Amino acid sequence: MSATQDGTQSSALARRSTAALASGGLLAQQIPAFAPREAQQRLAAAVAQALDQRGTLLAEAGTGTGKTFAYLVPLLLSGQKAIVSTGTRALQDQLYHRDLPRVRDALGAGLKTALLKGRANYLCRYRLEHAKGEPRFSTREQISQFQRIVAWSGRTRMGDLAELEALPEDSPLLPMVTSTADNCLGSECPMWNECFVLQARQRAQSADLVVVNHHLLLADLALKQEGFGEILPGAQAFVVDEAHQLPELAAQFFGESLSARPLVELARDALGECKDVPSALAVLQQPARELEHATRALRATMEGLPGRGTRDRALHWPAFDSGLEAVSTAVAALRDALAPLRESSPGFDACHARAQENTARLARWVGKPGSESTFPLESTATAGVEGKVDSDPEDVRWYELSPRGFRLQRTPLDVSGPLRTHREQSHAAWVFTSATLAVEGSFDHLSTRLGLDGPETLLVPSPFDWPEQALCYLPTRMPQPSDRDYTWAVVEAVRPVLQASGGRAFVLFASHRALREAAELLREEGEWPLFVQGEAPRHVLLQRFRESGNGVLLGAASFREGVDVAGEALSVVVIDKLPFAAPDDPVFEARLQAIRRAGGNPFRDEQLPQAVIALKQGVGRLIRTERDRGVLVLCDPRLTQKSYGETFLESLPPFRTTRSVADAEAFFAAPAPSDKGLP
Repeated sequence: MSATQDGTQSSALARRSTAALASGGLLAQQIPAFAPREAQQRLAAAVAQALDQRGTLLAEAGTGTGKTFAYLVPLLLSGQKAIVSTGTRALQDQLYHRDLPRVRDALGAGLKTALLKGRANYLCRYRLEHAKGEPRFSTREQISQFQRIVAWSGRTRMGDLAELEALPEDSPLLPMVTSTADNCLGSECPMWNECFVLQARQRAQSADLVVVNHHLLLADLALKQEGFGEILPGAQAFVVDEAHQLPELAAQFFGESLSARPLVELARDALGECKDVPSALAVLQQPARELEHATRALRATMEGLPGRGTRDRALHWPAFDSGLEAVSTAVAALRDALAPLRESSPGFDACHARAQENTARLARWVGKPGSESTFPLESTATAGVEGKVDSDPEDVRWYELSPRGFRLQRTPLDVSGPLRTHREQSHAAWVFTSATLAVEGSFDHLSTRLGLDGPETLLVPSPFDWPEQALCYLPTRMPQPSDRDYTWAVVEAVRPVLQASGGRAFVLFASHRALREAAELLREEGEWPLFVQGEAPRHVLLQRFRESGNGVLLGAASFREGVDVAGEALSVVVIDKLPFAAPDDPVFEARLQAIRRAGGNPFRDEQLPQAVIALKQGVGRLIRTERDRGVLVLCDPRLTQKSYGETFLESLPPFRTTRSVADAEAFFAAPAPSDKGLP
């Protein structure tokens, strides 16, 4: 539906949307415990307006607004072809399997929907068959898990690995049974007609509404089509939920990376193909082994480097330069050995292409004069001119270490340009929404980073009774966050609150070091069941925390968002420090330098707004429903000692604030307000 000159159709869609969400409307009639919310109706009307006008809307909807229903209702009523993108796969599954069917059925909408994930989420039958004959398993548990995958592969219809609940997200088996854009054989694959990725893409292309996640949306926008074309040709509307995540994720997708694991997998995949062409083993065994050895040796040369840093820092590190040259030489040698075998199998042809691309990525990462002779650039598609490496001054080149691997990354400093270009080329309506977009009521920071020029904006506050449901406690006499005893002081300040609440708390730390230190201090007391990030998978920790009834969960940045624990299980959220970005982040530091060069103020323009949004995410864990009650403990003394502390406090919900721990204790001692009858 498109808007007429007088806007009649636009208001008609808005009226239908708000009516469906109103008291006595279709959702109230069909969905048990649905309660109308004025804020939800306002958001739905704004989404309807954007859909009709093919406009752009930037909307913050506080926790409890019901924003998912607010955008699904006008989307389904409009009948437009649409893509909805969520922040994580877990939210994607929740949206598709729970929220979307309820709204669609309530509205009686006959639109066809589809769920689409990135290829790493789907079983690759070809790679599974190859893995059956390779002795790559290091433990009995891995053998058992692989046997479960094989058994499941014979009965699954969708091939979505999320169906295997017992399979950890970081299982080393996953690369063996899934494909990547690099190693997929595409239409040359002998199992092409049975490909789960292809089938999922085909379902998406014939659907009216497709639910994706940001990684897949950006892969599509970045024209990394993975051989399958667009997600949904002719999409008329895009809704980006959890939109605050998009700029950082976009920087990854519009950049380029090369890590140790794909290099090792290339060597192993090349050898794996030899069982179909026996004479190839004699040709490939040596160069494949040398690539694997050179990759491991390069990681060894990086011992002693900081966990992450700039390219220049790495290149000045003893032996790193020669180690990188050895990897490049080994990749090129494997590429040359594969060249005469390309015609013998699609697998060898794909491995040759991967070797060639990895050689080029190494050259682009080095990106310095004279590097093209040592690191030959084979692909000129992303080079400035033949024989010269394209060194974009707006890129930052950096590395990151893991316990056994490394990643070499090239990241653009500013993604607003490509995001704007792709959005304008789509000629579609775009809705960006999240519970945390604004800083002191302003959308300027995120609007700039997303490349939005004068979007419509809407700020819909949470409908919760904040003064009644929550209290914000700012402890007194806290040392500065840089003090060596700061974490001890945090634990001491929080202890009486935890005793009053009976545990039931998230304690969120700015660093893993502080997290571990706090865990040791709290374990000495043994007063509450303790759940510490890193000691079990995230979903396992959350489940155990919920079941404990009085647990204390210690987490870092990843627990600030995407975690939903409603009810009495979570009644305290503690944040140790204001979440300013880590000073060792080379991309963030380069962005600050670019702002400085342009005459801006790095702290005001980037560091402060980013930290405010991150803090709002953490605070958002506390109150999830109209019945929740809890205390927020913000330990950082800069909130009251620095002028910018007001910016943080003004961006938070309207809590009652106290400096007295007695008030926090009294909060839990007081009886809960009577049930208001809200769902």
